[in-house]
Amino acid sequence: MDLLNNDNLKKAKKSSNFTILSNDSTDGHGGYGAGTINLDHVTPLFIDIDEEEAFVDMGALHARSLVEKRVKFISNQEEVPTEGLKRYWLVWVTIGMKEKKPYYSGVAGCYMTVNKQAKRGYKSMPEHVNNMDKSMKGKIFVDQMDYASRQVLKQFLQNHNEAFWTHSEKELHEALDLN
Repeated sequence: MDLLNNDNLKKAKKSSNFTILSNDSTDGHGGYGAGTINLDHVTPLFIDIDEEEAFVDMGALHARSLVEKRVKFISNQEEVPTEGLKRYWLVWVTIGMKEKKPYYSGVAGCYMTVNKQAKRGYKSMPEHVNNMDKSMKGKIFVDQMDYASRQVLKQFLQNHNEAFWTHSEKELHEALDLN
């Protein structure tokens, strides 16, 4: 962008007041950049419901994961063609520190569907934003997930880092232990 061109300068000034950063640029001073969200400790984890497998795709932080690319998302599930449909849980996992040890502090799942052939999918953006927020605030929100997907999530979290799992709150263990 040519900042010496007045037209470009006006466009730059109209940019959003909301910024997502990966590091805290304010160092706690509360000045410029204080309205930011730090996503350093949040990981988007996809669970393929039908294949019963989990995988991380960091592109989901900005709705640019491989699952989401080249798909127009609509808010009505019934409008997404069912032939070739894939169902997913996008689970926001936040890592926190307790007693100087990392643990899974927040876990919240969001339902979505994708039909790559039709280039259509369903997801509720307010749900995704609110559940990411819940995860970042250390909440466990997985009650809406089916049993098999919770087991996939539990297995993934345990296999990813047994120490994180062991040090996690009892609430997470109970939410994923549905025997």
